[in-house]
Amino acid sequence: MAGPQRTPADEAREAVVESALGKLDVDTKTRLLAGQDMWSLPALPEIGLDSLVMSDGPIGVRGVRWSADDPSVALPSPTALAATWDPELARRAGVLLAQEARRKGVHVLLAPTVNLHRSPLGGRHFEAYSEDPYLTGRIGTGYVQGVQSGGVGTTVKHFVANDAETDRFTVDNRVSERALRELYLAPFEAIVENAHPWGIMTAYNTVNGTTMTEHHYLVNEVLRGEWGFDGCNVSDWFAARDTVGALQGGLDVAMPGPRTVFGEALAQAVRDGKVTEAAVDDAVRRVLRLAARTGALAGAEPAVTELPGAVDGEALAREIARRSFVLVRNDSAALPLKPGRTVALIGAAARDARVLGGGSATVFPARIVSPLDGLTAALPEGAVRYAVGADPATELAVADQGFTLRAVCRDANGEVIGTASAPNGQIQWLGSDLPDGVTRETLHSVELTGVFTPRESGPHTFGIRGTGGFTLRVAGTTYFDGVQPPAGDSDPFEAFFGTPVERAQAELTAGEPVEVSLTHLVERQEAAPLSAVLFALAHQAPRRDPDELIAEAVEAARAADTAVVVVATTERVESEGFDRKDLALPGRQDDLVRAVAEANPHTVVVVNSGSPVELPWREEVAAVLLSWFPGQEGGAALADVLTGAYEPGGRLPTTWGSLQDAPVTRVVPTEGRLDYDEDVFIGYRAWEKEGRTPAYPFGHGLGYTDWTYESAETDGTTVTVRVRNTGTRAGREVVQLYLAPTEPGAGRPARWLAGFAGVEAGPGEVAEAVVELPRRAFEIWDETTNSWSFVKGSYEIQAGRSIADRRIAVTINV
Repeated sequence: MAGPQRTPADEAREAVVESALGKLDVDTKTRLLAGQDMWSLPALPEIGLDSLVMSDGPIGVRGVRWSADDPSVALPSPTALAATWDPELARRAGVLLAQEARRKGVHVLLAPTVNLHRSPLGGRHFEAYSEDPYLTGRIGTGYVQGVQSGGVGTTVKHFVANDAETDRFTVDNRVSERALRELYLAPFEAIVENAHPWGIMTAYNTVNGTTMTEHHYLVNEVLRGEWGFDGCNVSDWFAARDTVGALQGGLDVAMPGPRTVFGEALAQAVRDGKVTEAAVDDAVRRVLRLAARTGALAGAEPAVTELPGAVDGEALAREIARRSFVLVRNDSAALPLKPGRTVALIGAAARDARVLGGGSATVFPARIVSPLDGLTAALPEGAVRYAVGADPATELAVADQGFTLRAVCRDANGEVIGTASAPNGQIQWLGSDLPDGVTRETLHSVELTGVFTPRESGPHTFGIRGTGGFTLRVAGTTYFDGVQPPAGDSDPFEAFFGTPVERAQAELTAGEPVEVSLTHLVERQEAAPLSAVLFALAHQAPRRDPDELIAEAVEAARAADTAVVVVATTERVESEGFDRKDLALPGRQDDLVRAVAEANPHTVVVVNSGSPVELPWREEVAAVLLSWFPGQEGGAALADVLTGAYEPGGRLPTTWGSLQDAPVTRVVPTEGRLDYDEDVFIGYRAWEKEGRTPAYPFGHGLGYTDWTYESAETDGTTVTVRVRNTGTRAGREVVQLYLAPTEPGAGRPARWLAGFAGVEAGPGEVAEAVVELPRRAFEIWDETTNSWSFVKGSYEIQAGRSIADRRIAVTINV
């Protein structure tokens, strides 16, 4: 596969890059390949190079400040975006994110994540798209095209086989060449071919004995050689380990800085003859090319000179959310809600919405519309009655609701040297990200101080997340003054996003404000690769008797026409840095659903999770709607769908089933090694191979109308499927094509996704889905010839609504 064809504008940019490169000495070149801080590369004014700024993440652009003080539009989770099965909608999401990046002075977005849902226990699956490489590649392609159309670079990640979080810095994932090619490399290959990303991020993990930041074969031979990738290869943060190995393995930029394996160490390696200056030049050339494309290199015309029109972030976030919701059950047409009916809205997440997953993808939106907000606004006054029912959060969470805080920085003499707002109880100052006037040398302590106004009376618990010296005061009483030691976990993200330690319990009265203060002594971190101030004030409201809460919810449900129960995971279930232990909903939420369903047969359950959870009561309720992590406008979108203003548009991008039945579950390595023994059989491929029936199959999703599949025709390269809307309202159908060899043979799945298309039609109308069949759908990776092999024979092209609901087929011989 060749790289993108160079245009005259590309050639002109390359000439500027070569001219700039020729003006740099070895020390300057190697300094350019190392982060100068957490998020940026150094500026080189002598060649007209601005500092290249990078930022997380997939659902929003955080910018260089990891703080709620710098709000960002928060879109639904990547699993939600994939559930739309709409690459064009993904492209529009990318356009918005480019707009956000430009607003925040960001040149490169650290996204999208296109690793696969190999096991349902993957803790970070909400940040990836799907278990299927084809669907992942299509959605990722749209996303990259959208971002880069706005003149902002992408770094497609995490290259490659970073499919779980356990021991991710050290695990050696052993994957067959065939599984690598057909599954894990496939989305990256499709995006490189169709979207030409300007960057790739190499992963922490090792693949077949070589760490990815040094993987010459996969980076230089496959990514750059076979696929023609001409962009910049950036390490995952702190992933680069060895100076010579990284450069020879194809790494261009080691992040973050200022202490990395490149910079001074790389310059010395050149002088010692361990690496050539020509190899350094190749890496610098790619960095300068990225800068030129984003408009950060003087004299080079940016790759995009006409920016897309402005995008309404709130409107798009709402549209993506409702298009992503997957209605997996709708018994007796329980949804949409009938006009004039009263609703008992139940669940802690209905009031305090969980709109995104935990970890480095976290952003802070200016507003969040909860389900309670959305339904209250959409229904007549008095139609909604709320009850907590059950709280999934069994641990303290970062102080937020009811807290008004600010950060006060002091020097060793106790003098105030700077202040900053703190919209929640979390301080995340990385590298040079400090309040104005504050330096690492002068900063001695940070105090989070302000007022807390409780919503409930009773014993409130306060705690601390972080390590080092702390003093905690609540309502004038000092509850803790000492050192909180590290938890001992090897993953810094797990340590930072881990469990807060309870340090205080204070009896408070609802509506009566009290003063709170948490002071942290900042330690010098001379040997650390990056200086950071990371800590949080945590809080938990009074813990009421769970049976009493459920009883209140049952009473509310019994008095209403319809009960809507919102169940959810928490940041301690789905986050970066750790994998899941099970697929159960936390707390007493399963008990809550069963009790409410028994009290009201018209019970609708909204599942607020980024990836699969077990739903043992699913046949006992009237409807089940999966809302993923729906972003900042999730509550408004939920009201749109529940009331029938819009139909739920989503289809499952990954199989939902019980952990006991799931064919691939292992994410914990043995002696540092994790064997992908299942080979090419993950997701629906594995469920079918094992003859197991999931709760809800890949591709499944209901709408508010019905469809009949009338015909399917093919000329060998395209398939035309004719469908009729046989319902009573307009709707959208996702026509899915599965390719099934008449004789699969050993080692081949029974069928696999080969194409899809969305169509719309009014009641009684006919629509045609025209889908191209990619040649790759008929190919397998031949490990004897180390190449793709076109498998001739007879195939059924099966069109339908899911992997398990195939409505019509046509046979071809190739």
